[in-house]
Amino acid sequence: MFTKAFRVKSNTAIKGSDRRKLRAEVTTAFPSIGAEQVSELVPGKEELNVVKLYAHKGDAVTVYVSGGNPILFELERNLYPTVYTLWSYPDLLPTFTTWPLVLEKLAGGADLMLPGIVVPPAGLPQVQKGDLCAITLVGNRAPIAIGVAVMSTPEMLASGLKGKGITVLHTYQDHLWKFGDKSALPSIAPLALDPLDLSEEKDSVQVDLALQEDVRHLHLKAEEKGNEEAPQLCGEESQSEATENTTTEGQNQDTMGSKTLAEQMDVLLQQCFLLALKSRVKKADLPLLTSTFLGSHMFSCCPEGQQLDIKKSSYRKLSKFLQHMQQEQIVQVKELSKGVESIVAVDWKHPRITSLVLAELSPTSQPVQEGSREQPYHPPEIKSLYCVPANMTLLFQESGHKKGSFLEGSEVRKVIINYAKKNDLVDADNKNLVKLDPILSDCLLEKSEQHTVLALPWDSLLTRCLDKLQSAYRVTFPGQEPIVKKGKICPVDITLAQRAANKKVTVVRNLEAYGLDPYSVAAILQQRCQASTTVSPAPGAKDSLQVQIQGNQVSHLGRLLIDEYQLPRKHVQGLEKAPKPGKKK
Repeated sequence: MFTKAFRVKSNTAIKGSDRRKLRAEVTTAFPSIGAEQVSELVPGKEELNVVKLYAHKGDAVTVYVSGGNPILFELERNLYPTVYTLWSYPDLLPTFTTWPLVLEKLAGGADLMLPGIVVPPAGLPQVQKGDLCAITLVGNRAPIAIGVAVMSTPEMLASGLKGKGITVLHTYQDHLWKFGDKSALPSIAPLALDPLDLSEEKDSVQVDLALQEDVRHLHLKAEEKGNEEAPQLCGEESQSEATENTTTEGQNQDTMGSKTLAEQMDVLLQQCFLLALKSRVKKADLPLLTSTFLGSHMFSCCPEGQQLDIKKSSYRKLSKFLQHMQQEQIVQVKELSKGVESIVAVDWKHPRITSLVLAELSPTSQPVQEGSREQPYHPPEIKSLYCVPANMTLLFQESGHKKGSFLEGSEVRKVIINYAKKNDLVDADNKNLVKLDPILSDCLLEKSEQHTVLALPWDSLLTRCLDKLQSAYRVTFPGQEPIVKKGKICPVDITLAQRAANKKVTVVRNLEAYGLDPYSVAAILQQRCQASTTVSPAPGAKDSLQVQIQGNQVSHLGRLLIDEYQLPRKHVQGLEKAPKPGKKK
């Protein structure tokens, strides 16, 4: 479903009543999850957004986003967890296991076929047709896909494990996964077998051998025909890889015995916290919403290859962690409005901050494109050009230029000067005057001036020539071929509009011309302004999008576009509409 890019219709913060309704739906959809786990999954105070989107086939999908990651998605009134959620709750759904080589096929849009399922000693999980299932890889309990069973477990066994087993809806590495922080697949060790299971395992060896023989002949709908031995070799290689993974895992657990996963996450959490305070937060930013501090600063300070997950730490919640930091007198946190906490003070002279070496962590992103692991944004180089029209071709053809040629202002001046000198048009008595020949007269003079103006000063001659040429521009993005177009580049346009109930909204257009992704800009503004944002087609502009933010957010836009993205001020229109600061009493 998410193998191709989808289109976001809206992205808004969830209301309190909808949050409670979502908790009830989660409890109904997943009875095995406890009340405490539901509260963790759908937090009461932390930021939670509702994103409405259209998949590439036109399906309307509602996605719930928490902590920068999609946690649930709703399709045709059915609720499904994402891989991010299943990594925290790997036992939430009945699980089927397959080989690592199958992941690429599933991510490419294939469904899981029954011959690709690895049968464990305890047998397949008991499911009914239409039940929601998770898919894992051999040696790792972290789910890599979510799908719906095509048939019940007895029907699977009766078919001899042939045919389609699970219709896949969402996978690790698809576009829904990319909508989050793109964290890598975690390694979750398989559950240890009970002594009774170990004794039963002996009796089931003969059955398993027969099943494994079928499993080795792995085939998927999307897979091309190869030689007959390839699937068997594939299965054998996967088994050897699984054995190596299990061995390596055991070694890692031995070496990590001194520190549990929670302790390691605590260390990472404190490092990101201190680094964010030292390198990103300024006194002018205070008071700073705790959710903004986490999403805009702490996540971007996480080293590449690691994933910051507060739920896996001993604190479990951001509020508890900040309380602990407040006890150490590093920060001061207050509830400025009901249910919303903010950092109101920071002790930058605290020993833990001053002793921090900035090089000890390598942040994955600079203070641009927050929440993204992509390359930092660099503003394009924009150059004004001139295009030669048909009626001025004779003047420029001696210099090797033809109709439609693009020139810079300095090149135009050089052409005019060379033309005047080559044709002896410079007045011998007054070097500042240029005599007009028939070509210059036709190109530069109006009809009423044809017989009255016989010479022009150099500055007037050049000004008239530039005015007669067509405007054009060249945009060059770092590492890309220049883009040259006729006309003048449209500035980033910021306007204020009035909506229902006399509410103001800020609308920004033409971001694409400067290489800015409207969806990324909307996501950043939503975090900084703590206001709902939507991305929609710009009226009257083909293939162009506009971002709408609730309230007057021109000041935030100005800081983002000019201070961080470093766009020239002349290419940003509407900054004067920012609210004026109130007078100090």
